[in-house]
Amino acid sequence: MTLLQAPSSPTLTFHQYCTSQPKAGLYVAEKSFIQSTLSGSCFLSSQRQVKTLNFSYTCSSLNSFTAKAASNGACAPSVSGQTAESEVLKALSQIIDPDFGTDIVSCGFVKDLLVDENLGEVSFRLELTTPACPIKDMFEQKANEVVAELSWVKKVNVTMSAQPAKPIYAGQLPAGLQTISNIIAVSSCKGGVGKSTVAVNLAYTLADMGARVGIFDADVYGPSLPTMVSPENRILEMNAEKRTIIPTEYMGVKLVSFGFAGQGRAIMRGPMVSGVINQLLTTTEWGELDYLVIDMPPGTGDIQLTLCQVVPLTAAVIVTTPQKLAFIDVAKGVRMFSKLKVPCVAVVENMCHFDADGKRYYPFGRGSGSQVVQQFGIPHLFDLPIQPALSASGDSGMPEVVADPQGEVSRTFQELGVCVVQQCAKIRQQVSTAVSYDRSFKAIKVKVPDSDEEFYLHPATVRRNDRSAQSVDEWSGEQKLQYSDIPDDIEPEEIRPLGNYAVEITWPDGFNQIAPYDQLQMMERLVEVPQLTPA
Repeated sequence: MTLLQAPSSPTLTFHQYCTSQPKAGLYVAEKSFIQSTLSGSCFLSSQRQVKTLNFSYTCSSLNSFTAKAASNGACAPSVSGQTAESEVLKALSQIIDPDFGTDIVSCGFVKDLLVDENLGEVSFRLELTTPACPIKDMFEQKANEVVAELSWVKKVNVTMSAQPAKPIYAGQLPAGLQTISNIIAVSSCKGGVGKSTVAVNLAYTLADMGARVGIFDADVYGPSLPTMVSPENRILEMNAEKRTIIPTEYMGVKLVSFGFAGQGRAIMRGPMVSGVINQLLTTTEWGELDYLVIDMPPGTGDIQLTLCQVVPLTAAVIVTTPQKLAFIDVAKGVRMFSKLKVPCVAVVENMCHFDADGKRYYPFGRGSGSQVVQQFGIPHLFDLPIQPALSASGDSGMPEVVADPQGEVSRTFQELGVCVVQQCAKIRQQVSTAVSYDRSFKAIKVKVPDSDEEFYLHPATVRRNDRSAQSVDEWSGEQKLQYSDIPDDIEPEEIRPLGNYAVEITWPDGFNQIAPYDQLQMMERLVEVPQLTPA
């Protein structure tokens, strides 16, 4: 791809760029620049000089994490004149979220902070990213302890909550998907490996962790969900007024399957199946869900691609068995998700082994799951044994994690559930902060997910490198958007995530630009960036 560059324009250093901005030079007004972070020192460097600004606790609407903490109205003006609120926030900042590697104040978890210094009473709410957070009890206990250690505090009241369910992606999602936080695809690309078993038991594990969960059975030709669960109402109902589908429920989990449509299994061609799946998924009244688990049909064809393109998938869980043939098919699915920028967060190797006479036997061989992990860099591997109870529960209509919540299989699914919750939280955090606009420096900051690289781009450079049909002729490749068409001082109005692969940028002229991460990484950069160091 050839990127549009300024005619004979040299690469700017960050110093040269900053000094060209009337309000964002190297010697930035301390008031505006101090507001960009909560604490520490900031060093702006160029080839010729370094300026250090030392500062203390302040509030900022420019820093997203700090803005969340500041929304409580509990900001301290300075270290020397700390208020009771700032002492509480400082104490709470000792608690580090292990998934984000950041303290809970900077993460914006602390809400509704109320302090009565005369009575020695402190109350606040910890709003976590998901109600299924596996360490929420630890957060609550630690928050009580660190605040109670303050000399003037006599009573601490901590309440726990979770962020409202909503997608982080831009674009006009169908009404049924607008209040779903995370959509998890469970896929194998090969039939008969236990994918539906994993999908159903994972869903009920997440529900047991406190999350609001739904299951969508996307296999129209051979739906498994009606056999694996036993809802009282086994027929999907329609809301005639809204022309929407009302899901059925079993033990608190919402369910949709073509098998509940009263027609059993479908006999129809591929394009019709894609339409049925699209209708079932997008017109269902799912309500607020923290996790929607999609039991993907086997294969990597039109149906799978339709699902991946229509639905903003958060992550995928891959199911395999030890045989070499299973690995070959699973590898196709992993490559499909990779091309569609859907991160695979875990591999479940089903039917690995069984124990008898004090020995462990591997009837189907070993290594398929490990091979997937090693070859594709998927970080987590979970083994499921050959166990009659697991197979029987799938036929009985009661998932194994519900029938035997303390058993070996349930413990494995609990570990898988914790992994899925943690990885989804990381993905959402990375995607939501991948591309942002720093108004202090009038530059677009980019930190692509799964990359340690961080860099800055001139807004005009990003706008001039749009590759849509409005800017480039699709047939001839001729550049329709000219360099001079875009003013140097243009600024984005809004930047929103678009799936796991791009952002949508709204510009003052009303143009919505789709900027893939791959393209942003190829653009001309501002080479000197501000570095934050501890105070």
